Amino acid sequence: MTFNGVAQIVVYFLIVLVLAKPVGIFLSRVFNGHRTFLHPPLRRLEALCYRLGGVDPEQEQRWTQYAVSLLAFSAASFLFVYAIQRLQGFLPLNPQHFGAKQVSPDLAFNTAISFVTNTNWQAYAGETTFSYFVQMAALTVQNFVSAAAGVAMSVALIRGFARRESKTIGNFWADLTRATVYVFLPLSLLGALFLCSQGVIQTLRPNLPVRTLQGATQMIPGGPVASQEAIKEAGTNGGGFFNANSAHPFENPTPLTDYVEMLFIFVIPAGLTYMFGREVGDTRQGWALFAAMSVMFLAGAFFCYHFEQRGNPLLARMGIATQATAGQPGGNMEGKEVRFGIADSALFATVTTDASCGAVNSMHDSFTPLGGLVPLVNLLTGEVIFGGVGAGLKGMLLFAILAVFIAGLMVGRTPEYVGKKIEQKEVKLAMVALIAAAASILVFSALSSVLRFPAQKYWNPPGPTSANVANPGPHGLSEILYAYASATGNNGSAFAGLNADTPWYNLTLGLAMFIGRFIFLLPLLGIAGSLAAKKRLAVTSGTLPTHGPLFVGLLIGTVILVAALTFFPALSLGPIAEHYLLFSRHALTAVKP
Repeated sequence: MTFNGVAQIVVYFLIVLVLAKPVGIFLSRVFNGHRTFLHPPLRRLEALCYRLGGVDPEQEQRWTQYAVSLLAFSAASFLFVYAIQRLQGFLPLNPQHFGAKQVSPDLAFNTAISFVTNTNWQAYAGETTFSYFVQMAALTVQNFVSAAAGVAMSVALIRGFARRESKTIGNFWADLTRATVYVFLPLSLLGALFLCSQGVIQTLRPNLPVRTLQGATQMIPGGPVASQEAIKEAGTNGGGFFNANSAHPFENPTPLTDYVEMLFIFVIPAGLTYMFGREVGDTRQGWALFAAMSVMFLAGAFFCYHFEQRGNPLLARMGIATQATAGQPGGNMEGKEVRFGIADSALFATVTTDASCGAVNSMHDSFTPLGGLVPLVNLLTGEVIFGGVGAGLKGMLLFAILAVFIAGLMVGRTPEYVGKKIEQKEVKLAMVALIAAAASILVFSALSSVLRFPAQKYWNPPGPTSANVANPGPHGLSEILYAYASATGNNGSAFAGLNADTPWYNLTLGLAMFIGRFIFLLPLLGIAGSLAAKKRLAVTSGTLPTHGPLFVGLLIGTVILVAALTFFPALSLGPIAEHYLLFSRHALTAVKP
């Protein structure tokens, strides 16, 4: 590792640390309905949304009503996004004349559920599939509201811990509106203007034909990119306008835009941890969650950077320089953009999979086995390391419940967390959420690895030895495992090398996204409702402190233990096996210097 690379990671973390408190205070004021500096210009827009929707923001909901509102909103959004894709040939702003033939029914299903669940998985190339109207009216709109719904879920769970003897956890429609109006709209507007100033395009003109130096004609794609790029990162959506995502120079042209886009991914999730501490009346509780997330984030970032900078031993055996020098970066530059380099690419891969974002500035498929292990493990832990807009906090609070439950069993006391007694109901609901996510990843990955269907033109066999997977063996298994982990975790990034635009993958990945969003969230809302109805317990000498280093270590250990027990066999057959094959004596001696 180089000094420059280490400095990039450290400075990034310090900026996130500095922003966590002010962002958390702002989020707390917004979701409590208090006045902020944005209320003068935006209060009328908020009121208009309530009037058009027939919503009374002061009328609170039980957790069951909150859940029904989420499901109803998501169902309506799904039908709208599906229909607008299939009808794009009849809609305006379509200079490329795309139609239904570019979007099969199964692809439209996959894309609709992908954007509604804040996954933004892309089994398509945006510049050759969707019109500008679909990109703006369907996909970009969902980037806003699906992210806002995710924040609303976290706010509801925070209220569950913060309230005492309450039957309600807030109003879904009010939380959705406030997240959109006061958080994502202004942040995305500023982000889009900044990206435009750096070279990200924003146009409705059709693709531009140009003459290359060789005399051929090449089509340069255009479109309203900056407006989608800003909310893509701020809402931890990840769906890029172009197939290359944030590796494309029209989406991410400079190292500065790359750094700012990474900050957009973490800033709201980091702020939510401070908001949690503020709402439960002890900011140390929020900082404890932040500390646990930070330790795992930094460990993953440096681990990934180390193995990517270390490079490929087969190339070193051939006499190719793999050490960084003043003239070349060394390490493993395959699949990475020269303008970003190894450290920035490893940092981006870690950040985007710590969060449920899915944007990529390099191809994870080209990482070294252990370098690629980091983003995969981040997905398998449930993206609790800061996570997406709300996703990380919800997941980390779920693990906090399990951690205090385990601690209670060890010392023979009823577990408590932030003054709330953790009982059988909360633990059962937490386990339902964890088991559902793990089953989705492992069952679908297993089926896709072994099933074979009759060879047909349309229904392709999904297995790792078929044409769908570019690499056989452990790497092919990693591609399949990563796809279902990304879908279930509502991340959306891909390991690449996997042709996912087939009916099997479109349908099963869509189901995985549904499970990861709703079968995971509904038990957490049940936990919020149960905790909100409880009394606040007084702190005694027997209460386990949950704001110090001991609890931070226990929390990290719980996350690692659950992930290891669940997924280590699959990882052993994928990236770990590939690593040992890469460094085996046979592989090294087979390549002559």
